[in-house]
Amino acid sequence: MLLAIEQGNTNSVFAVHDGASWVAQWRSATEPTRTADEYIVWLSYLMAMQKLDAAELNACVISSVVPQSIFNLRNLSRRYLGVEPLIVGENIELGIEVRTLKPSEVGADRLVNALGARVLYEPPLIIVDSGTAITLDVIGRDGAFEGGIIAPGVHLSMEALHAAAAKLPRVALQRPRRVVGNDTVSAMQSGVFWGHVAMIEGMITRIKAERNEAMAVVATGGVTSLFRGATTAIDHFDPDLTIRGLLEIYRRNAAIGHQPPKSS
Repeated sequence: MLLAIEQGNTNSVFAVHDGASWVAQWRSATEPTRTADEYIVWLSYLMAMQKLDAAELNACVISSVVPQSIFNLRNLSRRYLGVEPLIVGENIELGIEVRTLKPSEVGADRLVNALGARVLYEPPLIIVDSGTAITLDVIGRDGAFEGGIIAPGVHLSMEALHAAAAKLPRVALQRPRRVVGNDTVSAMQSGVFWGHVAMIEGMITRIKAERNEAMAVVATGGVTSLFRGATTAIDHFDPDLTIRGLLEIYRRNAAIGHQPPKSS
């Protein structure tokens, strides 16, 4: 079975694929100092709850935007799965052309999302990923990654308001019933929630106008579900986009007999 790990700045997803389908997935807070031993205890317990055996994991693919975590995730795969993991960004075959000025600077999560989107959706595409940051990435008609937009995410914006303004409290993120708030909390919630919806809608409109073509819009990420029903600018909500991309990377590299480089 394959263990796919998608690690963002705030949350990490661990998913298990049995060769035919995804059989389990879990989300945890990203903790860069968590050791391989701590990972396996947590993972074994969760797998046992779903009647899965961690000993059957025999492959691993990792995408992380937190470099200091990779050492421990690599050790998890080596020590407890007995395999060298495939790590996005470490000389593996992605199967997608990166058509930007500095391809090495594009985040692993953005490239994995692009590949995952190409599995199910016909390009050209706009991929909206809402997490710590909101990204809107463009997949060209020929399937190449052509760049995108990075903006602060909803939680980051909410925390910034609280941290920078002495009288503004820390509030929970939720969809307010009205656009115009009638107290401080509802005003903050509306500004962040509807402000991000308006930003997403506006950037999608500008991207399409700049390219002068129709494009399908696919949304993913831990926060994106909050926007479901709040906008018609998004065509598909796909929470499994990233792990689908990781599966495709694993299959491509297994098919060509790729051996990941051993490194410390």
